[in-house]
Amino acid sequence: MSILTPGPSAPVAAPAEQGVGPLLRAWRERRRISQLELALRAGSSARHISFVETGRSRPSEEMVLRLAEHLEVPVRERNALLLAAGYAPRYPETPLDDPSMGALRAGMERLIRGYEPYPALVVDARYDVVAANRGIAMLLEGVPEELLVPPLNAMRLTLHPRGLAPRIRNLREWRGHLLAQMERQIALHRSAPLRALYEEVAAYPVPRTAPDAEPEEPVPYFALPMQVEYEGRILSFISSISTFNTPMDVTVAELAIETFLPADPATVKHLQELMS
Repeated sequence: MSILTPGPSAPVAAPAEQGVGPLLRAWRERRRISQLELALRAGSSARHISFVETGRSRPSEEMVLRLAEHLEVPVRERNALLLAAGYAPRYPETPLDDPSMGALRAGMERLIRGYEPYPALVVDARYDVVAANRGIAMLLEGVPEELLVPPLNAMRLTLHPRGLAPRIRNLREWRGHLLAQMERQIALHRSAPLRALYEEVAAYPVPRTAPDAEPEEPVPYFALPMQVEYEGRILSFISSISTFNTPMDVTVAELAIETFLPADPATVKHLQELMS
């Protein structure tokens, strides 16, 4: 397992020529919040919010950040709002391989290594893999080399017809889950690279897979599992995604740690046997 060098980061969205007001209004409408509701949350008035959105009033730097917080604007886009309002960006974007990120890298390495034998990985906002443990490497055995050239992309590896897709027994359900997850991220981040990735993987043909295995005793899953075939057995995993609280750096804000929890006793037993 190692931290991989991520690809170039997406640029900060260029501020709208008409200023910060229309950007704030767009975020407010996207969140389906009225001017009055936003004013109450931010300790302001609906009149002031209206003046800011129409450009009649220039918000202070503190007000821009306060409105962004209550509108749940991603950190990268908060920088864009500040630029549009005439202020300097507040949040740096430090490369993950920068020496100052050493403690973060080491912490993520320990976390996903400690999760073995179960799979775990770290991805950025475009689902490029920046770290992975031996459990992930095991699942990727047999994937063509051209799909394993860095930067690895989790969505591409999973849904590509020569990637994991042919081995996922409940592919249609899992594919639908992943595409819906990407749609939510696109709505949140307004990322052109993420939109391009979505259009790419959504267009992949769905490979023919073996019929779903029927266990002797049905397993009562508590969430949708990914059921993947490995060495003639079906391994079932429940996915969990964690992010960092109150990030102060764009890079950190866009990292996500995904862990795959065994969904049944048979998967637990088989993975422990493999890793022993």
